[in-house]
Amino acid sequence: MTDQSELRLRMLHAAETQLSASPEHDISTRAVCEAVGVGQPVLYRLFGDKAGLLSALVDHGFDRYVQRKQALATTDDPLDDLRVGWDDHIAFALENPAIYRLMFSPMLARQPAAPRTVFKLLTATLERCAEAGTLRVPPEIAAQQIMSANIGVALALLVRPDIYTDPDLSARVRDATFAGCVSRPSKETEGGSTALTATQLAARLRRNPAPSLGAEEQQLLLKWLDGLGE
Repeated sequence: MTDQSELRLRMLHAAETQLSASPEHDISTRAVCEAVGVGQPVLYRLFGDKAGLLSALVDHGFDRYVQRKQALATTDDPLDDLRVGWDDHIAFALENPAIYRLMFSPMLARQPAAPRTVFKLLTATLERCAEAGTLRVPPEIAAQQIMSANIGVALALLVRPDIYTDPDLSARVRDATFAGCVSRPSKETEGGSTALTATQLAARLRRNPAPSLGAEEQQLLLKWLDGLGE
C-alpha cells in the first residue's frame, strides 16, 4: 500500500468514526483532517470535496459488504443459502448502522455502482434455486422482491427502533417475502407447475445454452420461458 493509499484509508476510517458518533449523521471535513493530522488541502486533493469523501466512504462500505457476501459458504441447499444471505444483510446493517444508512441513502450526490454487484450475487443464488425447481418467478424478479424487502427491514430497524420493536420482525418479513417467490419441493409440486417448470428450464438454459439453437432462437425461447414463469 502506498503512502497516499494508506492516508486515504486513514481518512475514510476517521470519517466513518465521526459519522458513527454524530447525532446528525454527518461529518465535518475539518474534524476528519484534524483526526488524521493533515490540512484540508490534502482532503481536497484526495477526494475533491465533502461529497467526494462521502461517496468514497460509501464505496468503502460496499467493498466490505461485498467481501463479506463473497465469504459466505455456498452449500448444496440454495434456499438455506438465501436465508443466510438475508440474515447476514441484517447483521451487517446492525453492526454498521451509520455507514449502512449512508450506503442506501437516496440523497447521495453520486449513486454507487456496487449495488449492481450485490444484486448479481443475489441473482446467482436465485438462479440455483431456479435450477432446483423451487423458484416461482424469474430470478431477476425474485431478486428485486427480496433485495427491496431486505433493505427496507434493515432501514426500519435502524431509523425507527422505537416503532419496530418485534425481535422476530426480520425473520417474519424474510419468510413472507420468500413465500412469494420460492418454495420447498413437495409431493404436490414434484411434477412442477407450468411457471416453476418454465423458470427452472430458463435457468438451466442460461447456464448451459443449447448447441442446437442459434443466439436469436435462444433469446426468443428465454423470453417465452420468462413470460411463463411470471
